[in-house]
Amino acid sequence: MTKKDLLAVARKYSTPVVAIDHAVIRRNYANFRRRLPRVQAYYAVKANPAPEIVRTLYKAGASFDVASLPEFLLVHKNIEQLPAKERQAFIWDKIIYANPIKPKETLQALDQYKPLIAYDNLEELRKIQRYAPHAGLVLRLRVPNTGSMVELSSKFGCDPGEAAGLVLEAFRAGLVVEGLSFHVGSQCTNFDNFVQALNIAAAVRREVLARGHEIKILDIGGGFPVPYDAHVKPLGPLARKINAEIDRLFSKDMEILAEPGRYLVATAATAIARVIGKAFRDGKTCYYIDDSVYHTYSGIVFDHCQYRIKAFKTGEKELATVFGQTCDGMDIIAQSEELPKLEIEDLVYSEDIGAYSNASATWFNGFAPAQVVHVNE
Repeated sequence: MTKKDLLAVARKYSTPVVAIDHAVIRRNYANFRRRLPRVQAYYAVKANPAPEIVRTLYKAGASFDVASLPEFLLVHKNIEQLPAKERQAFIWDKIIYANPIKPKETLQALDQYKPLIAYDNLEELRKIQRYAPHAGLVLRLRVPNTGSMVELSSKFGCDPGEAAGLVLEAFRAGLVVEGLSFHVGSQCTNFDNFVQALNIAAAVRREVLARGHEIKILDIGGGFPVPYDAHVKPLGPLARKINAEIDRLFSKDMEILAEPGRYLVATAATAIARVIGKAFRDGKTCYYIDDSVYHTYSGIVFDHCQYRIKAFKTGEKELATVFGQTCDGMDIIAQSEELPKLEIEDLVYSEDIGAYSNASATWFNGFAPAQVVHVNE
C-alpha cells in the first residue's frame, strides 16, 4: 500500500488502525510455493488468526497448522462459510495440530476428526492413547535453534536419541506414527539450522525403518525469515539449501510439510497511529502515540521484534523516543528513532507488522486493540 492509501485508511477508520493487504499475502504464499515446490505450506494460524486471512490462504491452496482447539475450529468454521464454488469438500488432513502438549479435553474433542497431531514425550503419548486413539501422530524432534529470534528447542522436541523408542512405543500402544517434525526457531537467520535438522530427521527415519516402521511425512516447521531489515537474507538462498537436502535425503514419495506463519503475513500489514502527546526529556523529544506494546506493538515484548516508526511528514530528522499510550513505564516503542519534527495529531506508521502483533494485543489499561482493516481480499 502507498502512503496515500494508508492516509486514506486512517481518515476513514481513525487511529489506531492496522491495514492488512491480502494481495501481499497471496504473493508471499505464491513465492513460498515457487521456491519450495515439494513443500506444502501449513499456515501457522497463531501468527495472525484473522478469519479473513484463513479464507484467503485456503483459497490460495494453503493448509493450516493450529496450536489450540479454538484455532482448529476457526479454520473449519471459516472454510465452511465460503461459497460452495470456492469450497472444496473439507478434508481434515489439511490441518495439523502441531502443539505437542494438549489438555485431555482438547484430545477428546479432536478424536472424532482423526486429526494429525504432534507429540514429543511418553506422557503425552499415553494421553493420546487414552483420549484420541484415532489420531495420526507426528513425533517432534529437538533440533538446533542457534541464531533464531525466538528459541523453541528448550520447550519442545524429544532428543533424537529417544525418537525411535517413542515411535516404537506408539505402535505398541496401537497408535500410528505417520511423520516426524521439527522447528528451527522463529525468524531463523542461521540457515544451517535447517540443514542440521533435516539430517537429524533423516537419521531418525532410517532408524525407525530399520525397526520395521515406515515414516511418510516430514514437517519442517516454521522459522522462514522476514526481511525486517537489510541484514536478513531472502528466502531464495534458504530454499535452495532446503531443496537440495530434501532431494538428497528423502525419496520422492515423502510428503513434506512446513508451517510458515510470519513469512506469509508479516509484510502484509501496516500499523497507523496518531501522535497524542509530546514532551522533551533527557535531551530528546518524546512522542506518545495512540497504540502501545500492549496492543499492535506487542511483538516488541512477546516476539523480540523491533518495528521502525516512520512519519508521513518530511523534513530534517532528529533522534526521538516513541512511547505508547498506556500508563506503564515499559511501554516504550522506540528508544532512538530518527523522525522529523512532529506535532500532536500527526500520523506515523510501521510496516511489516502483520505477525505476532495484533494477534497478541490486549485490552490493558482499558484501551481497545487497533481496528483491523482488510484490503484486496
